[in-house]
Amino acid sequence: MIDVSRARAATPGSTDRAHLNNAGAALMSQGVLGTVVEHLDLESRLGGYEAARVTEERFERVYSSIARLIGSSEDEVAIVDNATAAWHLAFASIPLTEGDTILTSEAEYATNFIMYLKAARERGVEIRVIPSDEAGQLDVTELGAAIDDRTRLISVSHVPTNGGLINPASEIGAVARDAGIPYLLDACQSVGQLVVDVEEIGCDFLAATGRKFLRGPRGTGFLYASREMLDRVEPPFVDMHGAEWVGSDRYELRPNARRYETWEFNHAAVLGLGAAVDEALEWGLADIEERVTSLGASLREKLGEAGLETYDIGRRLCAIVTTHLPGVDSNEVMERLFDMGVNVSVTGPSSTRIDAERRHLPELIRLSPHYYNTEDELAVAVAALAGLSR
Repeated sequence: MIDVSRARAATPGSTDRAHLNNAGAALMSQGVLGTVVEHLDLESRLGGYEAARVTEERFERVYSSIARLIGSSEDEVAIVDNATAAWHLAFASIPLTEGDTILTSEAEYATNFIMYLKAARERGVEIRVIPSDEAGQLDVTELGAAIDDRTRLISVSHVPTNGGLINPASEIGAVARDAGIPYLLDACQSVGQLVVDVEEIGCDFLAATGRKFLRGPRGTGFLYASREMLDRVEPPFVDMHGAEWVGSDRYELRPNARRYETWEFNHAAVLGLGAAVDEALEWGLADIEERVTSLGASLREKLGEAGLETYDIGRRLCAIVTTHLPGVDSNEVMERLFDMGVNVSVTGPSSTRIDAERRHLPELIRLSPHYYNTEDELAVAVAALAGLSR
């Protein structure tokens, strides 16, 4: 079980406010913060290149930590600036031509769907949105039925941005494997709050960020690329880090996922990401998942008791909880709560337009607790929301 008192003692930001925006950016621990500041100080005294040499062994360990986190090998991990960069690198690796089909879910994130639309406009690719089942998650049976000889990619958000839904990633992976279709999983909202194992899921690519439930610094993320995909596809661009110029007329790609990286890194931030991953592993992802899932359920119950509707769907629900105050602007609610010492965020229909239009969703107030939050903080947030709804 999570020792909440110890977690809060190691989290400076938990003292003064109820931070319920962990799906946006979680609070860094003192250990993560100290790691980043320590390296910046080292760079200021030694120089950037020199500090990188001194900490090279520690930097390399970040890859093994991420591999442990997601159940992969180190050579299948690339460190990049953010989840969007990771996802774009993977998506752009898939060769798509006119008539090819991308299969995705109704709750797909805006950035991903915009890239599907770009591929449709520029290359004549067809986008097929798989219907949701009665619980609201992607219908795996419909997914299997939609696959044909033009299907080139299955691309799904594991946990959408606009509610508690957890899409059935492993079941989707089984369908993808049986059909031999590449499978790209956006795990931006799931890594750090759920147990995520790429072998169990069966995805070929996975994109994740550091700043959300992993509690790492902003501007960090990583890409998982399976060995099988590394043998089949190439990155959309490479530099002298991802490839070696071995002759005047030829280059050789790195034999591992680091071919997706570029030479320049924010070393302080990457070391901070490694510290955050190590802390998550120390707490235990199963215990984190149990804690945050319980807090999400408690929050939904408290909102219901206060007469506030929630908009979360799915057979399994995570720690992302959404509500709405009729007649009150959601952005105004967010600002008012901030003034009261409660951090939340707003997710609008444009973030998940297919799902939002299907369910006629308004701008939602999103609350996302983490393991260092308390039941008292949830109660304070609900009371504040109930007061603003009157």
